[in-house]
Amino acid sequence: MIAWFARNNVAANLLMAVILAAGALSLTQWLILEVFPEFESDIVEIEVTYRGATPVEVEEALVVRIEEAIADLVGIEEIRSTAAEDRGSVRVEVAKGYRPRELLDDIKNRIDAISTFPTEAERPTYRIAKRRREVIGVVISGQLPEAELRRLGERVRDDLTGLPGITQVDLSEVRAYELAIELPEAILQKHGLTFNEVVAAIRSSSLDVPAGSLKTAGGEIRLRTLGQSYIGNEFKKIVTRRRADGTQLTVGEIASVIDGFEETPVEARFNGMPCVILEIYRVGDQNAIELAETVRIYVAQAAAKMPPGVEIEHWRDRSKIINKRLNTLLWNAVQGGVLVLLLLGLFLRLDVAVWVCVGIPVSFMGALALMPWLGVTINIVSVFAFILVLGIVVDDAIVTGENIYSRLRRGRDAEAAAIQGTREVTRPVVFGVLTTVVTFMPVLAMGGGGGEALFLRKFP
Repeated sequence: MIAWFARNNVAANLLMAVILAAGALSLTQWLILEVFPEFESDIVEIEVTYRGATPVEVEEALVVRIEEAIADLVGIEEIRSTAAEDRGSVRVEVAKGYRPRELLDDIKNRIDAISTFPTEAERPTYRIAKRRREVIGVVISGQLPEAELRRLGERVRDDLTGLPGITQVDLSEVRAYELAIELPEAILQKHGLTFNEVVAAIRSSSLDVPAGSLKTAGGEIRLRTLGQSYIGNEFKKIVTRRRADGTQLTVGEIASVIDGFEETPVEARFNGMPCVILEIYRVGDQNAIELAETVRIYVAQAAAKMPPGVEIEHWRDRSKIINKRLNTLLWNAVQGGVLVLLLLGLFLRLDVAVWVCVGIPVSFMGALALMPWLGVTINIVSVFAFILVLGIVVDDAIVTGENIYSRLRRGRDAEAAAIQGTREVTRPVVFGVLTTVVTFMPVLAMGGGGGEALFLRKFP
C-alpha cells in the first residue's frame, strides 16, 4: 500500500483531498457540539405516587408488589427500591447483553397487570434513566411572593423556548402547583354529608364532556360541554347538594379551598434573595456554544424589562468549558505546526517540513470524518483525546520525515527513499500508538457507565 501510493502520486493527492473534504463536511454539517456526551444508562426507573401514605404503607402496598412482579424477568442485574412519604421508586439495572428498551416493555406489562394496588395510588410511570447536563442556567431573583416569582420564571421559560435553537428549558427550585380542598368533619356532619359524596360531586362536575355533533346546512358543528375547573374560585362554585327548596350547597360553603403549592418545602436563594432557576439543555443536533450565546444575549436584553428589585442573570455556563478546550486544541496545533515547520525547515529540507505539517490536519480531518458514523460527538472528552493524540501525530510525522530525509542524503532517489523510509518506521510508529490505546483499554471494564462516559459512546 505504501509503495503503491508512492508510485501513484495522483491517487495519493486525490485521497488527501477526499479526506479533507469529508472532514470539513462532517465538521460543518454532521458533527454535534456538546459539553459532555449524553447517553442512556442501563437503568429502568419506575415511580408510583400514593398521596397521604407513609413510607411503610408505600413499601407494603406498592414497592414489594412491584418487586415480586418483576423479580423473575430475564435481563435484570439488580433491583433497588426506595419507599418515601407519598411515593415509591424502583430502579432496575439491566444486565449486559440485554436492551433496556425491551426490558422496559416487559416490566411495564408485568406491573400494569397488578390488580392489588390501592385505588388511591396513581398510575406508575416508567422511563430509562438518561444522563444529561445543562448547557447554561438562568437565575431570576428578587423579593417577590413565591407565586409571582414562579409566574415570572414561567414567562422567561416561554420566552427562551421561543428563541431559535432552544427547545428544552426546565424550571427548577420551585414547588409544584397544588389545589387542596379541606373538609372539616364537623361541617360534614352538620349538613349530613359524607366525604365520598363531596368527592363524587367534584368528580362529576369538574370535567369536559363531548356531546356529539350537530349537522346543519352550513356544515357540522361539534358540541362539547366545558366544566373542568382549574382554579380555587371555580372549585368553590361546584354544587355538592341541591335542596328541595331550590337552594344549593357549594364546596366553598363547606370546605377550605387552598390554591397554592405542595407542602414540601423548597428554598432557593441567589445573592441572598429568593430565586427560581431555569436550566437550558441541548437537544438533537443543537450547538452548545451557539445555544449559550443565544441565552446570554436574551438575558442581557431581558434585564432591562424585569420588575423593580428583580434581577436576571446567567450562571453555570458550561459552554465555556468546551470553548476553552477547543481553543487549547487549536492553539497547540498552531504552535506545533509552526515549530515543526521552522525546525525541520532549518535542519532538514523545506519540502519535507511542509509535508510533515500537511499530514497533521489531514490526520485530524480523517478522524472528524469518521466520528459521526461511530456515534461520537465533539465534547470535552473527545477534544481532550485530540489534544492527547496531537503530540503523537506530530512526533510520528517528524520521525517518518526525518527517516526519509536520511535516505535521501545517502543518495537514494526520492521514490525509493519514501517507500523504504516509511516502511522502516511503520512498525514502531504503529506500536507506539497501540501502547496509548492499551493504556485506556481497562476503562472498558469499568461498571456503572464510567467506561461509556470516557469512551464517548454507548456500548452495544
